[in-house]
Amino acid sequence: MSDYLFYLLLGSGAGAIIAALGLGLVVTYQGAGVVNFAHGAMAMWAAYVYADLRTGAYPLPVPGFPPRLHFAGDVGMWWALAGALLTAVVLGLVVYLAVFRPLRRAPMLANVVASIGVLIVLTSLVERRFAGKTTLRVLPILPREPLSLSDTLTVPRDGLWLAAIVAAIAAGLWAVSRYTRIGLVTRAAAENEKGAILLGYSPTRLAAGGFVVASLVSALIGILAAPMIQLDSGVYTFKFLMPALGAALIGKFTSIWPTLMAGLTLGMVQSTFTKLQGELAWFPKYGAREGLPFLVIIVVMVARGEGLPGRGSVDSGRFARVPQSRLTMVNVAVPVALTAVGLLVLGPLWRGAIMTSIIAAVVALSFVVLTGLGGHTSLAQLAFAGVAGFTLSRLADGWGVPFPLAPLLACAVAALFGVIVGFPALRVRGTNLAIVTLAGGVAISELVFKNPKLVGGATTAGSTIPHPKLGIWDFGLVLGTKSSRPIFGIFLLLVLVVLSVAVANLRRSTTGRRLLAIRSNERAASALGINVALGKILTFAVSGFIAGAAGCLIAYRFGSVSDLSFGTIASLSALAAAYLGGITSVSGAVTSGVLAASGVAFFASTQAFGSLGTWELFISGVLLIVIAQRNPEGIAGTLRERTHAIRRAIVRPVQTVPNPALPRATAAHGPERQDAL
Repeated sequence: MSDYLFYLLLGSGAGAIIAALGLGLVVTYQGAGVVNFAHGAMAMWAAYVYADLRTGAYPLPVPGFPPRLHFAGDVGMWWALAGALLTAVVLGLVVYLAVFRPLRRAPMLANVVASIGVLIVLTSLVERRFAGKTTLRVLPILPREPLSLSDTLTVPRDGLWLAAIVAAIAAGLWAVSRYTRIGLVTRAAAENEKGAILLGYSPTRLAAGGFVVASLVSALIGILAAPMIQLDSGVYTFKFLMPALGAALIGKFTSIWPTLMAGLTLGMVQSTFTKLQGELAWFPKYGAREGLPFLVIIVVMVARGEGLPGRGSVDSGRFARVPQSRLTMVNVAVPVALTAVGLLVLGPLWRGAIMTSIIAAVVALSFVVLTGLGGHTSLAQLAFAGVAGFTLSRLADGWGVPFPLAPLLACAVAALFGVIVGFPALRVRGTNLAIVTLAGGVAISELVFKNPKLVGGATTAGSTIPHPKLGIWDFGLVLGTKSSRPIFGIFLLLVLVVLSVAVANLRRSTTGRRLLAIRSNERAASALGINVALGKILTFAVSGFIAGAAGCLIAYRFGSVSDLSFGTIASLSALAAAYLGGITSVSGAVTSGVLAASGVAFFASTQAFGSLGTWELFISGVLLIVIAQRNPEGIAGTLRERTHAIRRAIVRPVQTVPNPALPRATAAHGPERQDAL
């Protein structure tokens, strides 16, 4: 029993981090009505700033500026802490005013996408400013001497200190929210924003204050916890954010104490898994720590349905418009012909960029079905692609299943995983569903991709994939001494064309119109006799199948598949590219492929501007935020609107002179009658 108590207490530090991030999520939601998926990334940036100040430098987050300001040496713990916390305050204020305040009247999806844009921006900044040393060791801050609780039980002090500090912060937040005027007003505004306005309180100031407080709390705990962990770009961004979302869900994004207790409990229970893995033969050896938050989130969401409390706002946003799908020789044959010519004529580097864009366009098509037609938000599309990739390896390389049966079966398995992860969509949608799919993607990555029994004993090089062959035709990328064969690019292009036509036809079909009706108003659709549950399941199945096709193409391109290609950051980057191009149309998916990381646009920018191409992830994050604010239909939607405006201006009828022989219109109906004439 003392062994289990040791592991429980050892997990107090991780539990404190989870609880602190959960409290920050609660404060942010109470103040602004936003579930900020970049919350962990903001704490991460503050921790890196602190670590850099201890080495005598301050990282500058603006591209084009010097990487950092240098000092004579270590500025000391207190000055470094003050500088990092001040940075957190400024960051919280800037993120709200520049990113989320313009989205107060936008649909929830736009807020989710914008927060992902902030996450991508901060992650790319760490990779650029700390290139080569993104994993850091930080000097101890809290006391670390062992604490002897009994003759057989000794634990480090720092985790217990951190838990006590988080508990004290939670008590302070609870007291402020319950006994101060500003706290009471913030709580009231979370339920009735109009009421706060009538009482003379600015919702903008309340929301900005919530972001600043949340950023400050999470940054402080992130800095204090940095010496206990190995600081890297994903530790706060994903490892601790997922259980923090679970803790905040248990607290309904409104309650301080349930969130605190849930966070501490999750961290301590996760710590005991190390003991259970060694003692219980049936206990999962891989991914159990990450799978626990996923199970918590699924159970809470399904049990509560619409788990997030409603927040009164002055306006509500709308979904992005889904245009009609028109298949013509101009918008189909011309792009296909130009792409084929580029694959056959251009060099290997350009050919590789075109192949990347084609695969990214296939991934974006899965978002068009799921988000554009279905109105659902998924942060796990690359996880579904990875399921298909590993299944393809097992089928084709392990069991000898031939092409094209092997990739079709792999896509079917991905569709099944899509349905499983999307099953909560029967009860939840919007931000709730985004949380579920993010947790599901992390769980798949940890429980499946890192388990050698499930992926066929893949090494760091990945599971091997045989070439796609059909009779005497070999469509592989590399064959003998011939590398980067154009025939493989033609094969990718053919798959993209088939899937694009299928998605366009789905949009024009009766099924597509039913899906749009469900997206617009589920109750009205149900009243019309539409099977809402079946429609939701169908969107996840079709989307998972298309994402699986992208996973198979990725596997065929690299000749192997590993978990590094299908991580959570890859799924977020895929959503970023899909939203940038236009998440509601096939043309938007193609535009997304062109804009994808390492695709045609960024390869061209690298060739033209040199180092600008190395900032592609940062640029995509900024563009994602701008598109979410200005035009939820993406770049393709903007171009489509401009083209229609030009056409209307060209074909606008010339005003004719009224014929005096015709009867004159009455004064009451003169303008209407004259326009009709």
